[in-house]
Amino acid sequence: MTDQTSPVAGADSAAPQAQFTVEKIYLKDVSFEAPNAPLIFNEQGQPQLNMNLNQKVGRLSDDMFEVVLGVTLTCTLGEKTVYLAEVQQAGIFGLAGFDERTLDMMLGTYCPNVLFPYVRQSVSELIVNGGFPPFYLQPINFEGLYAEGLRRRSEQGQGGSVALAEGGNA
Repeated sequence: MTDQTSPVAGADSAAPQAQFTVEKIYLKDVSFEAPNAPLIFNEQGQPQLNMNLNQKVGRLSDDMFEVVLGVTLTCTLGEKTVYLAEVQQAGIFGLAGFDERTLDMMLGTYCPNVLFPYVRQSVSELIVNGGFPPFYLQPINFEGLYAEGLRRRSEQGQGGSVALAEGGNA
């Protein structure tokens, strides 16, 4: 007996179906600096953390996109930099059969959600390997960031695609 799928009654079998694939996930760029080590290990006080998040999307072909999720984490103690960790986690994604609005939403929310666990792990490993206590990035609401980006663009009267031009910070 063979498995066969039949089209749903009334469905147009020629209509394209939306497809999403993860083709490759990779580190595009990594940097770690501890400019005041080893003396900083003896400093006392409450460190301050500053995180910068950005996303870039590039079209590789009609249905292939590179999405780069960048995180820069700067830890300071008073006027001294404890460490600076930068990670650009990238992925190549296949997206076919989506209308422009849905494509933009997928690139601005779904793809970064796929990349986030990888960037989180890389940042954590860099910091621990630098001799500092573990740091774990908290979950990020990419849907909320995307909606905020859409709202800002509509207020500025720029409409159009957010994710393909996005380089936003959080």
